[in-house]
Amino acid sequence: MTLTVPSKVGHQTFLYSQLQTDLDNLQADIAYLGIPYGSAYSFADIVNDQTHMPYAMRQATDRILRSVERYDFDLEGPLYDNRPIRAVDCGDIAPDFRDLNVHKQRAEQAVRRILTSGALPIIMGGDHGITIPALRAYEHHGPLTLVHIDQHLDWRDSVNGVRDGLSSPIRRASEMPHVRHIIQIGLRASGSARAEEVQAALAWGSKLVTAYELHDRGMDAVLDMIPDGGRYYISVDLDGMDPSIAPAVAGACPGGVTLPQMRKLIHGLVKKGRVVGMDVVEIIPASDVNQITCITAGRMIVNLVGAAVRAGYFDR
Repeated sequence: MTLTVPSKVGHQTFLYSQLQTDLDNLQADIAYLGIPYGSAYSFADIVNDQTHMPYAMRQATDRILRSVERYDFDLEGPLYDNRPIRAVDCGDIAPDFRDLNVHKQRAEQAVRRILTSGALPIIMGGDHGITIPALRAYEHHGPLTLVHIDQHLDWRDSVNGVRDGLSSPIRRASEMPHVRHIIQIGLRASGSARAEEVQAALAWGSKLVTAYELHDRGMDAVLDMIPDGGRYYISVDLDGMDPSIAPAVAGACPGGVTLPQMRKLIHGLVKKGRVVGMDVVEIIPASDVNQITCITAGRMIVNLVGAAVRAGYFDR
């Protein structure tokens, strides 16, 4: 069964990777995957501009990374460190407009197949609801520590009767037996959370780090809060970043996480244990300024891939 389809125009793949939509015969170290669609809260949300995020990320490829052989100062060398790394772009999860739940099942199946192949999944949303099927695919790849960057808490049980939408991914993650630890970084201002959601997160044991605590104490102190030797899944809602570097989001709010802080977090997690997956979500391409939001998301991915390569993740 075909789970994904390639981008139709422009850069067909992210970061000059090879196109590979046959997930049953996947041979790769790194697999980029677009999951454009989540679970809509209203009819207008079924196809909103966030669904164009994977396409926009691919089109920003040559702004994110000039080419794979160029020296990258974030990494102190080329992206793949002159090693025989196999990176593929699996395309985007194919929707079925006759059944608005099929794409979620396909997303979970696609991530499961990527994990079975041994590749590192790096996912481009879509809204934050896409994290739910992605994390379900890790059922036999835990225990996980979920590292969540976001302005918002995302612990709603349901919104308009929808339990797997963009306000619920961390609540749903907390119910998965293979998710053992959760740390949420960059919280500020207000969103969908009410006092009861904050209490539920704290009662579960989630560590909540506001943006202000991060700025006061620094990312090294936050890294010290994360268990050593873990299997880390990183989920980044771009509204968790400061809008000076991520303006194209629905809920822009000053005071967010900076790119140097994210670089320190990513490199620190790679050194502490093993990063087993990452998603970046909730960019509105039509609102972007000079592609800067996609570039910010892309530079986080570059730092993860480059650090993982240098840590020997893909050595054979």
